[in-house]
Amino acid sequence: MIRALFFDVDGTLVSFATHRVPDSTREALAAAHGRGVRIFIATGRAAGDLGLIAGIPRDGVVALNGAECRLSDGECIACRPIPQADFERSMELAEELGFAVALEFDDGIFVDRVTPEVVRMAHSIAHPVPEAVDLRALFARRTCCQMCFFCDEETQRRIMPQLPGLAANRWCPIFTDINACGTDKAQGVAAMAARFGLAADEIMAFGDGGNDIPMLRAAGVGVAMGEAGPEVQAAADYVTASVDDDGIRKALIRFGVIGSEN
Repeated sequence: MIRALFFDVDGTLVSFATHRVPDSTREALAAAHGRGVRIFIATGRAAGDLGLIAGIPRDGVVALNGAECRLSDGECIACRPIPQADFERSMELAEELGFAVALEFDDGIFVDRVTPEVVRMAHSIAHPVPEAVDLRALFARRTCCQMCFFCDEETQRRIMPQLPGLAANRWCPIFTDINACGTDKAQGVAAMAARFGLAADEIMAFGDGGNDIPMLRAAGVGVAMGEAGPEVQAAADYVTASVDDDGIRKALIRFGVIGSEN
């Protein structure tokens, strides 16, 4: 019996084509929640950056790829900050190799420079182009749980061995999310499961990106969206239709979480 659902945001709940949640998804999630099924968001976004899914019922948020987990009332049950030494080395590597770096917080994404890749990222997720600021000064004032490197996969492979306290969680070809080592969505799902007394086989998770793979493998039922890449689909127990083709509603009906009339 499925007692909890975990959903990625971009490409899963929210369409990349329309930048909105389909009505069929909203209706299906309301029906599931009405049946007592818990709903959680599991995203690379910050918990304060979820305006696109406003109105969707949720019991908690696995934010920043599991680096920060919050309940619906705002209580933080897990937090994994970026280590100071790795942040400093990241900035040195970015300056040496010429890629942009971002820090992500509830009130926005801040970059050390605005590059074409930064602009492309913002447009792809219907987000304002980030503000360029002094990241070292910002990091010194605030607790940061996620950075972004605007680099390709080859550059990522070169630099990550030099950052032993960090892990890369990539879901987009133009940038990768960076978190403290050992952080991923599966770890965040486990934190929520422990808090709510959920067993793995009572959890169903939905995703479409590379950063969703650990979560899909850890859940009792891992569902890949129809437009997910081959590696994501291979990690899932079931592949549904795309977000724009009512993929979430179809999967929830297929596994008996809601009825076909919903």
